[in-house]
Amino acid sequence: MFYDWKPYVPVAERRKQAEREMAKRRKQGLPVSPVVIDGRTIARTFWGKAWCDNLEHYSDFANRLPRGRTYVRNGSVVDLQLTAGRAAAVVSGSELYEVAISVTAVATKQWGRLRADCAGGVDSLVELLQGRLSDAVMQRICAPQTGLFPAPRELRFSCSCPDVASMCKHVAAVLYGVGARLDAQPELLFTLRGVDAADLVAVAAAGAPLARNAPARGKVLADDGLAELFGIELAKAPARRPAAAKAPAKKKTPARKRRSPLK
Repeated sequence: MFYDWKPYVPVAERRKQAEREMAKRRKQGLPVSPVVIDGRTIARTFWGKAWCDNLEHYSDFANRLPRGRTYVRNGSVVDLQLTAGRAAAVVSGSELYEVAISVTAVATKQWGRLRADCAGGVDSLVELLQGRLSDAVMQRICAPQTGLFPAPRELRFSCSCPDVASMCKHVAAVLYGVGARLDAQPELLFTLRGVDAADLVAVAAAGAPLARNAPARGKVLADDGLAELFGIELAKAPARRPAAAKAPAKKKTPARKRRSPLK
């Protein structure tokens, strides 16, 4: 069997070709978002690293991932768009190739178990997206097959290149590109998986016991402290007017007895 392989094109020429095509798309008003890797490290944050680690955990992807790393590092992923359940990309190879990856949404039962297991372990949405979580929560979220990251069976991909392998190097480059994109926009992982990140925080709040006793007086932040903390000016309650002093009651003068005119 023979394949119509394209002749090798140097990286510099590929970049020029890709830049010209992306410039055309911008002029047409189409969004263009390339994956830019600074140095050799593809992902630097918790979410980006966890995505890449998840890919490398599965032997299904082992053969093509090294070429994908090379492609994403040299700037071959010239456009990557992430939406609900889908990654669409343009990869520069011998020519420009269109890559589409569909990501299955997290099953309802799986998401419910994940939410329950993380209850009480996520303090805020900011901490969640920054990856500032306890080791137990991180391990639960990253658990193969049952965590938040997709297993091989939950990924479907296609590429316009002539390679008939189940995963070509262009698809592998895009998968790594997703990890790099999560560094800056970790919320896109939840978008890809069809779940709401705020659900984990909501469950944590619901599972937290309510304080039964009022805080000690020394631990209550005064109004001026609140204003300084949040950078706002709090409206002052109107001053209560002191009650008007009551005038002393007048003493009643006893009535004089009238003298009888007969006396």
